[in-house]
Amino acid sequence: MTTLRVMLDQVIAPVPGGIGRYAEELTRQLIATAPAGCDVEGIVSRSAPAEVSRLRTLLPGLADLEQLALPRRELSLAWQAGLAHGASHGMVHAPSVLAPLVKHDRSLEPGRQTVVTVHDTVPWTNPETLTPRGVHFHKAMVKRAFRHADAVVVPTHAVAAALNDVHRFDDRLRVIGGAPSGRLLVPVDADLRAERLGLPDRYVLAVGTLEPRKGLQHLIRALAHPDAPQDIPLVVAGPDGWGDVDVFTTAQEAGLAPERVKVLGRVDDADLAVAYDRATVFVFPSLVEGFGLPVVEAMSFGTPVIHSDDAAVSEVASDAAVSVRSAPLESYPERLAQAVFQVVNDRLLAEQLAVAGPDRARMFSWHDSAQETWQLHADL
Repeated sequence: MTTLRVMLDQVIAPVPGGIGRYAEELTRQLIATAPAGCDVEGIVSRSAPAEVSRLRTLLPGLADLEQLALPRRELSLAWQAGLAHGASHGMVHAPSVLAPLVKHDRSLEPGRQTVVTVHDTVPWTNPETLTPRGVHFHKAMVKRAFRHADAVVVPTHAVAAALNDVHRFDDRLRVIGGAPSGRLLVPVDADLRAERLGLPDRYVLAVGTLEPRKGLQHLIRALAHPDAPQDIPLVVAGPDGWGDVDVFTTAQEAGLAPERVKVLGRVDDADLAVAYDRATVFVFPSLVEGFGLPVVEAMSFGTPVIHSDDAAVSEVASDAAVSVRSAPLESYPERLAQAVFQVVNDRLLAEQLAVAGPDRARMFSWHDSAQETWQLHADL
């Protein structure tokens, strides 16, 4: 039996974020698409029994789940220092940069390989939007990947080009994107959920972890701008991140009335599906991304999408959404406001986006991503 060992720590992290969803969805499909004679095991840092149990429930079909001796923070420090020999055996796939990267020789150890996923180059291009510790960790782990990874997965060609400017990975790079979750389905009790969530009849939706680089402050200022439609509220879904992004304080400072802002916080997949499905327009103002999964998720529901002109997000959305130039940053909210006004008031444009979006979203599939991942390991 050939075993693919997948690092699953991000799935049960305090703030899983997009990488946590990526790791969960990819692993579920790696299990489902495992070739004959292959299975999938999980690797996780030392965690509470309840978290381990939740991981087994989320990913039925795991052949085994190895718990390492160190908790998450200590594990990341150890692996950053190269103290990872105990976890680096066999075929390892890391859905993030947290990986047991040590020197090895595949020609002398058949079946041993380590593949790492680099989701973006934000630590180099926009370090001010991350914590200093996060920047240091990602740069150190990508440097280790350059030395010791057999291959590096990136979600878009934009990230591949940017990462190659940092380190010349060249033919070790493989572009494998994400996709909407198969669990993002409108439930039968959608009306009840919408009422419980307090969703307005018409609203602008933003989804993502609340942190500086997601650009939510620019969207809030956009909706307070005179060029924006004045009768449509903002609904924000997503867990707290870092950087003290306070939606209500930002709204107050921008002059956006409190009744025009609703924060849902972290929501389950069924509630998120309802929020996507009923939104008048979805806006993704993030300044820098590696993929922009919420864009594809929103498009899959036929919700018109507006996004920044970040290279990776533009690559993913193609011509199925409205792109807004983010530079110069001081006038970005004005351009967002004008785009929202256009989509909300131009029925023909909204209808065109509602058709183009699902067509574009269907080009992304976790099943395909998993098969491409198995093929990558086979090629190695």
